[in-house]
Amino acid sequence: MYKILWNGFKFGTLLQIAIGPICLFIFKTAASAGFVSAESAAAGVTFADAVYVLAAIWGVGSLIENSRSAKKYFKYFGSIVLIFFGLSIILEASGISLIPSINLIKQNSSESAFIKAMLLTLSNPLTIVFWAGVFSAKISERKTSRKDIYLFGLGAVISTLFFMSLTALAGKLTGIFVPVSAIMILNIIVGAVLIIFGIKTAIKN
Repeated sequence: MYKILWNGFKFGTLLQIAIGPICLFIFKTAASAGFVSAESAAAGVTFADAVYVLAAIWGVGSLIENSRSAKKYFKYFGSIVLIFFGLSIILEASGISLIPSINLIKQNSSESAFIKAMLLTLSNPLTIVFWAGVFSAKISERKTSRKDIYLFGLGAVISTLFFMSLTALAGKLTGIFVPVSAIMILNIIVGAVLIIFGIKTAIKN
């Protein structure tokens, strides 16, 4: 049991090594809004990963992979979400909000950090397709039981929470010594990364 859980954690660790836009978002949140908000964002990422892992185990990812219209819908929806959040983060650095009346855009709310991070993670259509491939391979292994597959997935999800929490801690410790102007520049960089990632998602075949 613990060995399979550990194998899932190690596999998830390999995925966390590559620094992506979500990682930068959490680092930025910790530096500008504090550890609590960043840890809430880490929980949002973990929740989204757990949803995608379960969906992949249950076969939803395979359905999306085999449906051209579903893949196209997820791709364009995801790119729009990424570009929107990228623009909102850049504008927030200048004190401008795209939707002032909605608390979702407010920086100092741990609830909004959770929702933002969750939506950013769910907006990547490649995530569920990737997990579908991983668990399809696991299911095809003769010695792998259903319980083992769930344990492997749990280990991968735990690794997400662990490394995103480390990112939040690093952002908080760094933010103590970083001036406000540098944090504003960091916000703009993170927003630009999200926009570029969204555009690449939209044009990728």
